[in-house]
Amino acid sequence: MEILSSYNIIIVLTITIILSFFFDKLSSKTSIPSVLMLIGLGVGFQYAIKYIGVDLPDFFPVLEILGIVGLIMIVLEAALELELKKEKLKPILKSMLIALIGLVVTTAAAMFVLYQFIPEITYQSAWLYATSLSILSSSIIIPSVNTLSDEKKEFHIYESTFSDILGIVMFYFLIDLFSTNGVAVIAEFSISLILTIIISIIISYIIILVFQRIESKVKLFLLISVLLLFYALGKKLHLSSLIMILIFGLVISNKKLFFKGKLKKHLQHDKVEEILHYLHIITAETAFVIKTLFFVVFGFTMLLTSLLSINVAIISGLIIVSSYFIRFIILRLINGKDIFPQLFIAPKGLITVLLFYAIPKDFQIETFETGILFFVIIGTGIIMTIALIRNKHKTSKEEVIINTENADEFDEIMPNRPDSHENNIE
Repeated sequence: MEILSSYNIIIVLTITIILSFFFDKLSSKTSIPSVLMLIGLGVGFQYAIKYIGVDLPDFFPVLEILGIVGLIMIVLEAALELELKKEKLKPILKSMLIALIGLVVTTAAAMFVLYQFIPEITYQSAWLYATSLSILSSSIIIPSVNTLSDEKKEFHIYESTFSDILGIVMFYFLIDLFSTNGVAVIAEFSISLILTIIISIIISYIIILVFQRIESKVKLFLLISVLLLFYALGKKLHLSSLIMILIFGLVISNKKLFFKGKLKKHLQHDKVEEILHYLHIITAETAFVIKTLFFVVFGFTMLLTSLLSINVAIISGLIIVSSYFIRFIILRLINGKDIFPQLFIAPKGLITVLLFYAIPKDFQIETFETGILFFVIIGTGIIMTIALIRNKHKTSKEEVIINTENADEFDEIMPNRPDSHENNIE
């Protein structure tokens, strides 16, 4: 029997998605990120295949495609949740500021560590590797913060989304900067960013006005295909494609803000609301499947032996410690004293892996051990898990104390009620 037959592949894929569903349920109860479980599942598949003795092809092309599509879906899903209102302006700007400062300073610290400890690494290569290791993972954070208060949950959604976008923009900007003349790149980048924003807004209006008139029931995957097409074309034209996806999501989710005056009469509110409703569903479902397959394949490609290297442990440990130290200072200065568990919710994930493998060959260093990448992702994921579990227990204790105090106060007001503590006979 052929191991890699079509039916066997279908069986493995379906079992993986079913397990991922239960991982999500388990994650909501235990606060353990489902991503860590998926990586563990991939590692399990790796050793099972090795035990059978089957030679598998290079999974990197699959990993890259899954990463790109997953990134688009995650950013679109996050953009659909962003409400551009006056009362939301302050938390959005604050989250963006924290994401930007945190990204730049953390990257600088990680670059210094890599430059000092990795032989033969160049200044430029250290910056690129450090950038990929400094971006927060919205694909891990957003599903993991559901148990937090609305204010903290909102902060993490904004911060991780901005970290993804700013990190990717910074990564490709650095590649252009190191490859060509610095002054020319800065000017070109500024023009590209302005063009991207203008083109994105125009395209968003056109897509909404056209798709609201399509009567066919089969149009959502057509819409997703159009967005993927614009993303790919934007990349070919050296535009910030992820910003195009973000702006489209913002325009359609905040249609009342963008369709004012004369534009308002061209908007079919009910039709667009229906498209928005189904977009929420399809982005969430697609992001779930892509995230599942991406991290299982990532776990499948992991070399666990690299985690046993003392050098890897030292470098990774210094990067992790420095990132949390920097995050503590930033949050303390901007958010004040209430920084738990926000301080420890800074995992690395999908974007880190995607950008790591996107580093051009000219800047790749043979002495760079991939164990650093795995160590940082797993380490920050475990730290976030512990923080969320502690926060969950703390919240539960506070609720018990509040309920007890309220019951005692009510007993004082109505001491003779049938269910009071004093009249409660076992």
